[in-house]
Amino acid sequence: MMTIGLILIYLGIKKEYEPTLLVPMGLGAILVNFPNSGLVTQAGSEVKGALNVLFEFGIETELFPLLIFIGIGAMIDFGPLLQNPFMFLFGAAAQFGIFFTIILAVLFGFDLEAAASIGIIGAADGPTSILVAIALAPELLGPITVAAYSYMALVPIIQPFAIKLVTTEAERKIRMPYKASQVSRMTLILFPIIVTIVAGFIAPASLPLVGFLMFGNLLRECGVLNRLSQTAQNELVNLVSILLGLTISVKMTAEQFLNIQTLMIIAFGLVAFIMDTIGGVLFAK
Repeated sequence: MMTIGLILIYLGIKKEYEPTLLVPMGLGAILVNFPNSGLVTQAGSEVKGALNVLFEFGIETELFPLLIFIGIGAMIDFGPLLQNPFMFLFGAAAQFGIFFTIILAVLFGFDLEAAASIGIIGAADGPTSILVAIALAPELLGPITVAAYSYMALVPIIQPFAIKLVTTEAERKIRMPYKASQVSRMTLILFPIIVTIVAGFIAPASLPLVGFLMFGNLLRECGVLNRLSQTAQNELVNLVSILLGLTISVKMTAEQFLNIQTLMIIAFGLVAFIMDTIGGVLFAK
């Protein structure tokens, strides 16, 4: 596990693959695998390790991933999507890999909740993967997080391969000129509010994720909270990312991580990413 930690640090620093998460996760994987480390709660001890305290406070309560969603929402410009609402369909089609992987994982013996936690790696979003894993399969949090962030970093390598499988050279040479058009401020303000309300009626369980994401976007678009929007995009995301990366390492001890199940999760995560890309491209064709 210490070797794996060093590899994650190398990928984050040398290759610049998601360094914000991989570097803290890598060092955390080294720290938690020292025998009798004071960072994690020891068997028979009444004293809680510092990382266990952070895990209970920020991960088990889902607080850290949700706070990151405020920052993500503040970073997103939904203007191009609102100019071309039919693009929603392409986004939906690109989730094909999630459902394909869930079915595959169930066929390989995972229960449905664990399979859903593995499949969501295909969402290509680290905080979403963490949030789902916490809710459905907390024992798989370590490998799911490592797989999610590793494949996010490897998108420039994975996606060209997947795209070439289902397109011709002529199709890959197509150029799509983009002509920006103005979206009214009122539309941009109403969008996060309406999305929150609709999600609340259709899937109330999604409101922690959707609500925090849309709150961050409302900070961005309302025009009167620019200082809060900048704080959410920078200081909040940076601070929580540090804590999240270190805290996740509680689930990266050797006995929890080094097993066949972990290798299967990493393999299924790759399948989810590839099938997401293929599903989206085939739908577009």
